[in-house]
Amino acid sequence: MGLIDKIFGSYSQRELKKIEPTVEKVMSLEEDMAKLTDAELKDKTREFKDRYAKGESLDDLLPEAFAVVREAAWRVLGMKHFRVQVVGGVILHQGRIAEMKTGEGKTLVATLPVYLNALSGDGVHVVTVNDYLAKRDRDWMGKVYEFLGLSVGCILHDLSNEERREAYNCDITYGTNNEFGFDYLRDNMVIYKEERVQRVLNFCIVDEVDSILIDEARTPLIISGQGDESTDLYIRARDFVNTLTSRVKTEDESNFERFNREFEEETVDYIINEKDKTSTLTDKGVAKAEKYFGIDNLSDLENMELSHHINQALKAKGNMKIDIDYVVNDGEIIIVDEFTGRLMYGRRYSEGLHQAIEAKEGLEVRAESKTLATITFQNYFRMYKKLSGMTGTAMTEEGEFRDIYNIDVVEIPTNKPVIRQDNNDVIYRDEPAKFRAVTREIAECHGKGQPVLVGTISIDKSEELSKYLKRAGIKHNVLNAKKHEQESEIVAQAGRFGAVTIATNMAGRGTDIVLGGNPEYLAKKELKKQGMEDEMIEFADSYFKTDDEEIINARNEYQRLVEEFKSETDKEAQKVVEVGGLHIIGTERHESRRIDNQLRGRSGRQGDPGSSRFYISGDDDLIRLFAGDRFKDTMEKIDTPEDEAIEAGILTKLIESAQRKVEGNNFSIRKNVLQYDDVMNKQREVIYGERTRVLEGEDLKEDIISMKEDVIDKTVDFYNKMDHNNEKHLDLDGVYKFGIETFDLEEDFLKGRENDSIEEIKKLLEELSVEKYKEKEEEFGEEKFREVERVVLLQNVDSKWMDHIDAMDQLRKGIGLRAVGQVDPVRAYAEEGFDMFEEMNESIKEDTVKMLYHVINPEKVKRVRVANEVETVNPDDGKKKPFVRKNKKIGRNDPCPCGSGKKYKNCHGKNA
Repeated sequence: MGLIDKIFGSYSQRELKKIEPTVEKVMSLEEDMAKLTDAELKDKTREFKDRYAKGESLDDLLPEAFAVVREAAWRVLGMKHFRVQVVGGVILHQGRIAEMKTGEGKTLVATLPVYLNALSGDGVHVVTVNDYLAKRDRDWMGKVYEFLGLSVGCILHDLSNEERREAYNCDITYGTNNEFGFDYLRDNMVIYKEERVQRVLNFCIVDEVDSILIDEARTPLIISGQGDESTDLYIRARDFVNTLTSRVKTEDESNFERFNREFEEETVDYIINEKDKTSTLTDKGVAKAEKYFGIDNLSDLENMELSHHINQALKAKGNMKIDIDYVVNDGEIIIVDEFTGRLMYGRRYSEGLHQAIEAKEGLEVRAESKTLATITFQNYFRMYKKLSGMTGTAMTEEGEFRDIYNIDVVEIPTNKPVIRQDNNDVIYRDEPAKFRAVTREIAECHGKGQPVLVGTISIDKSEELSKYLKRAGIKHNVLNAKKHEQESEIVAQAGRFGAVTIATNMAGRGTDIVLGGNPEYLAKKELKKQGMEDEMIEFADSYFKTDDEEIINARNEYQRLVEEFKSETDKEAQKVVEVGGLHIIGTERHESRRIDNQLRGRSGRQGDPGSSRFYISGDDDLIRLFAGDRFKDTMEKIDTPEDEAIEAGILTKLIESAQRKVEGNNFSIRKNVLQYDDVMNKQREVIYGERTRVLEGEDLKEDIISMKEDVIDKTVDFYNKMDHNNEKHLDLDGVYKFGIETFDLEEDFLKGRENDSIEEIKKLLEELSVEKYKEKEEEFGEEKFREVERVVLLQNVDSKWMDHIDAMDQLRKGIGLRAVGQVDPVRAYAEEGFDMFEEMNESIKEDTVKMLYHVINPEKVKRVRVANEVETVNPDDGKKKPFVRKNKKIGRNDPCPCGSGKKYKNCHGKNA
């Protein structure tokens, strides 16, 4: 703590002092609320809504509203918010992050600001990390809201659109960050406004805010459609890579010149860089690739696709590890979340990496997908009018929360002092020595009945440690984060006497570990054993009044079991306290100090005793990749037997330094992702804003006319070209083709107009196009044609936007090379992206106008068919045939024959 903090208090202490009068007012209303009947307490909701409608602010209503929720929670759940929980509620209402230690009741804290903000009628979203927690919190805390007359919904993965819309229209909606984000993207792809499910993004509370807004911020949300069907190249690239030799880049190659020199003299085909998670062909490897695939130069533009497939095959083989980065489950590659260890069902690696891994593992290679819509979590959550969050560990990332989300972090004091004993790290030379030491400590704790929770950073490490415990004959549970509900039940019982639980560091996050066991979990488990259905168990654990005898009996049995188990768990809890409480063992340091703090925080809740210790070895990824040489050099100077712990302050400092280095690096990566997405976000806001305007049913006729005039103006100007005498000359062939193809004009519309001026030609096209447009309106009927305009424009916007996303993605892949030429890649991306966006807008105009002039009323087609008893739509066979050129003319929107990939008008057609 610095001198200023000592004199004036920390930032959090100063902020808490400011809200103390508000908290005091909430607490002072406790007796008044206790005197109200249930009906009077429920009526407060209607009273608050009326007062809000008449002009009172939510801040004005806060003290009474919070006091009402405290009393309702007591009557419904048997829980009343502590003073520090009220403090947390005020911080959340203010749109800030409340850091509250594990076991301080964050789920209950959220009920205060959620209820208050729901009074506005604009909706409140509560975001959790998985479906299980969303449903649990909705069922649990939803009882309080429903008691007070508010509606509560929950967005789960398998809901239909109708069910989602109903849930979003509730006063309060629970769900995961993925579901909320994907629904936003899908809402901006619909053709009719009735198909949208979300309302305006009003107020959001993010539970485990650091996990969602920090850990997952590097992975954008992507909605994909079917892309290229060909998967053969992935197989060929894999087969080629399997013929190559490789080596792992070591830490001592950090010297750039030395590395380059070694690279030139390299004897292997590719080098694996574990630190940067990349694998790169050497000159020798490039030569082998050119020979294998029969090409002259792998770097040629025409071989870019092949080069990309080879690079992804290299990364799949060299950097992506089974049971660490992914698992194979029922013939599918399932990504493992690097922070939580959870399996990320439904997620796929992008840019062909997923297909490369499928090929590596010998599975069916699925076709690569095409991005239809995408957004980062940063930009999604920044759209809420007010954003807040809660977690046990946010202070280490406070700078990022301020920088990216413009929200601060306030540390809330614990209800009871934390008395957990955090022991110094112990360090071993290698992993086997470390695991043997961990096994000895677990055996020692287990021998006296002290429960142990062991945190590992991957599924692979948890299974490895499990083998050691089996050999030692220690009974234990292993959590691989495959089933959230089962996972939470096991974690909830990790505080029982003699329990040993191995889990990935974040498994069961959001679940309290109660010393002696959780009686509610045990009661529900017993009811399941007795054959009671899950739905009936939920009814048994609910507040609402009922005359249903079956539910009453289930509720009575549940309450009896809870009381019976509570007497057992209370006795067991006392035994656990006597042996020191829950002991936490970390089997290695995570890249982020915050994740380590979260693991430690599982012990010592609500003033319980507890302890923690981290075990480290020179083989740990963090040490090997970020402190390797210095760590090894220091260990070599310390002469210690293999199975004996090394205690040296310099090693601990090296570990902390490595963590800070990685945290800084990860922040830079997240910020870089955001900088690029900010460019797309500005464009996304324009496109989605226009889509919303169109969806709301605005009359687009004036917009279409303006588009049409713009298209005529630009096209005629395009065909007014310089001839070989450097004089302007109007290309009538081009204008003729434009009139026929775009406006479906008569073939002789230019007859006798050969000598007209540019302005006269433009006027002619405008007059003829107006007549044709009136014909289309009459064909459909004016009201129906307005709907046709809307649908055609939306379809064109969506189609062009999808192509634009793909084009921007391709631009970004290569833009980093601009840094070599002293050009800021992000700025170059923004400038070129803007030009591409403008070109997309022009293309939307052109294609929308063209489609509207060629759209056919299906009803009219049907009538013509019936009348003529033929299948032709246009019976006009007597017309003379249009002029046919001997050589194919290049249209302004055709691909340029030079092979650049651009449209002719934007390439060689500019000066033609």
